[in-house]
Amino acid sequence: MNSSPRRSRTQHRLSILAFAVFSGLVALVSAAEPDSKPAPQTTAPRVFSSTGIPNDENFFPIAVWLQAPRNAAKYKALGINLYVGLWRGPNEEQFRELAEAGMPIFCEQNEFALHNKDNALIAGWMHGDEPDNAQSLGSGKGYGPPITPEKVLADYRKQRGADPSRPVLLNLGQAVAWDNYIGRGVRRNHPEDYPRYAEGCDIASFDIYPVVHDAPEISGKLEYVARGMARLVEWTGGKKPVWSCIECTHISNAQKKASPAQVRVEVWMALVRGARGLIYFVHQFKPSFIEAGLLDDPEMMKAVTAINGEISELAPVLNTPSMPNDAVRVVTPEGGADEAAGTIATMMKERGNHRYLFAVNLSSAKTEGSFKLADLPGERRIAVHGEDRSTRMNDGKFVDEFAPYAVHRYEFDR
Repeated sequence: MNSSPRRSRTQHRLSILAFAVFSGLVALVSAAEPDSKPAPQTTAPRVFSSTGIPNDENFFPIAVWLQAPRNAAKYKALGINLYVGLWRGPNEEQFRELAEAGMPIFCEQNEFALHNKDNALIAGWMHGDEPDNAQSLGSGKGYGPPITPEKVLADYRKQRGADPSRPVLLNLGQAVAWDNYIGRGVRRNHPEDYPRYAEGCDIASFDIYPVVHDAPEISGKLEYVARGMARLVEWTGGKKPVWSCIECTHISNAQKKASPAQVRVEVWMALVRGARGLIYFVHQFKPSFIEAGLLDDPEMMKAVTAINGEISELAPVLNTPSMPNDAVRVVTPEGGADEAAGTIATMMKERGNHRYLFAVNLSSAKTEGSFKLADLPGERRIAVHGEDRSTRMNDGKFVDEFAPYAVHRYEFDR
């Protein structure tokens, strides 16, 4: 998960090199030391089906990326329910710490993991990070092309062959949302690669961090999170779970950091555009290196805990299929296509006798949304959660104001 693009190819390479040195992402694509000892077991049932769908409707995946297992209990207190990636692992000590915290893990298929593949602590398997980006050729040798989709697909088949009972996660880079990303090297501006990458996994995720981004084209434009998610859904044909990585530290930008409000907006942009899971990127590299940067930020910890609580409470709703796109029509004064000024993205769910409409302004401009919901005659009260207010719907129609990047959660009888 690269922290940000560089303004020049040299700077970009230095950034990736520093990232690998400090966070250990290079080690994610190398095997850990062989270990044939049995791992500590968990009494919890398997978290995911082989297709990547949670086995429990009350479980919505909320993960952290590449964190030390000794902090698992602290993350669990924030509402985190999943680890993704282990530094030089997995190994027996890491599994012991994760088992003590009751924290499931997506990890690589090293010898130790395969020897313990009956352990329910293993939620799923994973590829090495961002194979779609230019790959290091070694110290001082520069960068070669990305790993090909064909190689990713071959690795996926090998992983599924070793264990067909668990899903395989593939995390892709920021070119999912931004075609012009220089970090793809010779495959820059080749979005056609991505539907082929998506064949090599059961769960696809991606990362882009707009608040800390140093490219003017991206910097501060939160809507790139929504754009990437929409494209990933399209590239998987809507048939596989897709996840989004969320920023919550300085990462590599000492001058900027997402605010709690911006983190919440990014989360809801991802969810409304189809995310079935979240991964918080919690490392900080500047102004100083902190592996567990989120745990060193009380304000952000409080905000993330609240966001995770909101999601967990809604898990049975979020895990249901979304209603068809034509169930909700929204008109804004600006009009235009997705990601144009004033566009409001929506997702509607139905559970029991209730419908839940989630709407987010994908623009930094204030706007008004005129909603028309199908098959809802008569008058209804609409609860607007988290805002201490309600509004009225008449024959499926209502109007609401949206501040820049605002999120509204509506609930009403069907």
